[in-house]
Amino acid sequence: MKHLGTGIGWRPEIADAVERMPGIDWVEAVAENLCPGHLPDSLLRLRERGVTVVPHGVSLGLGGADRPDETRLAALAERAQLLGSPLVTEHIAFVRAGGPLTASQPLEAGHLLPVPRTRDALDVLCENVRIAQDALPVPLAVENIAALISWPGEEMTEGQFLYELVERTGVRLLIDVANLHTNHVNRGEDPAKALDELPVEAIAYVHVAGGFERDGVWHDSHAHPVPEPVLAILSDLAARVSPPGVLLERDENFPAPEELERELAAIRERVRTKAPVSGESATVTAPDAGATEPVPDPVTPDPARQRLALAQTAFLSALVAGTPAPEGFDRARLAVQSRTLTGKRADVVAKVAPELPEILGATYRPEFFAYAQARPMSGGYRRDAMDFAERLLLAGQPEDAEARGALTRWWLERSGPAPLDARPVTRWLRAARFALRRG
Repeated sequence: MKHLGTGIGWRPEIADAVERMPGIDWVEAVAENLCPGHLPDSLLRLRERGVTVVPHGVSLGLGGADRPDETRLAALAERAQLLGSPLVTEHIAFVRAGGPLTASQPLEAGHLLPVPRTRDALDVLCENVRIAQDALPVPLAVENIAALISWPGEEMTEGQFLYELVERTGVRLLIDVANLHTNHVNRGEDPAKALDELPVEAIAYVHVAGGFERDGVWHDSHAHPVPEPVLAILSDLAARVSPPGVLLERDENFPAPEELERELAAIRERVRTKAPVSGESATVTAPDAGATEPVPDPVTPDPARQRLALAQTAFLSALVAGTPAPEGFDRARLAVQSRTLTGKRADVVAKVAPELPEILGATYRPEFFAYAQARPMSGGYRRDAMDFAERLLLAGQPEDAEARGALTRWWLERSGPAPLDARPVTRWLRAARFALRRG
């Protein structure tokens, strides 16, 4: 496994600062935000300097009931080859549910959701990981995620689940110590026990990030300084094995570059002072590397996927469509998770369509929350932005004529030349389109 060193999550907002930071050995970029034909100049300059770039996927949904989407896998493989990356990473999570396996409406979470630690879920995950490994040109590492809630009826701890995943597939691990802290606060799980149980020799690299606590719930925000408890878990991990790489994540509320550099220095110090002295190499490999490949398990029977699909669809529907909470879940925590998902959805739509909060002003968030409660996301965020605007226009909103005109123009410019279906708004929108053209 390649020795990566100390890195930081590359984001457009801090691209210039990252280029100037001393001691940055590598960066990680969200794979879905990279366009192969138009890579950011900053990333190209970093590559030219010899800085490693690792694509980090967020939408594959390896923990979902469906087999990995071939198009998404091909896109991830393309980015790895384009960047000359030594590996790619994804998450042990599901991000969508419904569809053919449950004969129900497809639902998108817009967020990484935890998989149940059950035999069914592990069987499906192992098969999905093997499918991804076969499709990717470089090794795959998968990340443990943060969660607000626990699944009822779980059969394994997180450490046991990850250990068996590695044993059965040979996949590498991306261990997020901030997520271990999140799960400690939110689910009562002991980070030290998790480290005791998981195969630390399979670690490809480590994530470190900040968050905040509100009403007894820890939110993995990636928008706050790294707290001491997270650094303590990093120290514990570094005392067990020398991680090939450690990376600081920050996605929002970016501080001054000097503050990021101080956090990176604290991370380096924890890894350096706690490094094991028993001779472990800093360039560790996954179990059985260089030996025979793990023997693939038989293809997961469809009933296992169907059972998992039904469970995940019921869970996600309760979060985004207002259906009753499945039996055994903490309803209060489900409500917190639901609000969190809606808030994130509103924030991302505001990023991909910044004109909407500009047009709507202070009414943007309450209007979006009202829309989201009645309209689960079934496509991407750009489609969500269009649907939100259309819903407002159907309701004759916003009340201010100037704002309504601006929203109408925004929607028409992006709706394309094809007419809408036979919904009642069709004639009005067509008339508006022609009026705008004549103007």
